[in-house]
Amino acid sequence: MENILKYAIRHILKPLVRILHRKGVAVGELNEMLKQIYVEVSEDVLAAAGERPTTSRIAIATGLTRKEVAQLRQAMAVDGDAPTGSYNRGARVMTGWLADAEFLDVEGKPAHLPLHGERGSFAALVSRYSGDMPTRAMFQEMERVGAVQRDAAGQVQLMAAGYIPHSDEAEKLSILGTDVAALMNTIAHNLTTQERSQLHFQRKVSYDNLPVEALPVFKAMVARDGLDLLIKFNAYLATQDRDSNPQVEGTGCMRAGVGIYYFEEPVAAQPEDRNSNDV
Repeated sequence: MENILKYAIRHILKPLVRILHRKGVAVGELNEMLKQIYVEVSEDVLAAAGERPTTSRIAIATGLTRKEVAQLRQAMAVDGDAPTGSYNRGARVMTGWLADAEFLDVEGKPAHLPLHGERGSFAALVSRYSGDMPTRAMFQEMERVGAVQRDAAGQVQLMAAGYIPHSDEAEKLSILGTDVAALMNTIAHNLTTQERSQLHFQRKVSYDNLPVEALPVFKAMVARDGLDLLIKFNAYLATQDRDSNPQVEGTGCMRAGVGIYYFEEPVAAQPEDRNSNDV
């Protein structure tokens, strides 16, 4: 079990370290962040168990010295959760634009919208799907990340079929912090949950002996069918979101969603008889 866990950790950390290496984050800086996170997690676990998260208990649980723990607890923790409101709101606006009949043209495609107007406008779209975000601010943010632009007639034009901020690295790093964490939290939940009915949906399909020529077709299929599925899910969630529908009743405040991602990578050379049925 320990070897399997170490194998998993290496595979999780390697792509992350590639990003950190490119951004100039040194090992020492990452080590300090890990220490801080270990202390925070230990505090959370002890508090959830109804125990007092003392410096001594945290030191024992983390392997750090009492001095290190005391310093880490006293230090101002760096907020690792980058602002993602603009990304979440932008994604909802774009998905509504792709699915809501009021904002589609006669061919069922996202229409070019006037900036203002009570119906069929970008302002109406933003009002319906982004909560209280001002129209101008939403337009400027989506324009900044390359999601929209003005056409020759001055109307707002959708530039992509998904809210992917290709021109803004800071926004991409923000997504890294939320989307990867969401996947890992799902896996962590499923590792510790005994009741099958309480498991979170977690599925994947992949093959590891595909020709390069097969990838463009599959990639296009994922982009098309995956987006259609997300639009279907969005249609339901949009009716339940209190930012867009303040009249929705119910208790608590929950965050829920589904993520679909495409991946491809070369496979290390294998023996020629890898597909042989010989024992």
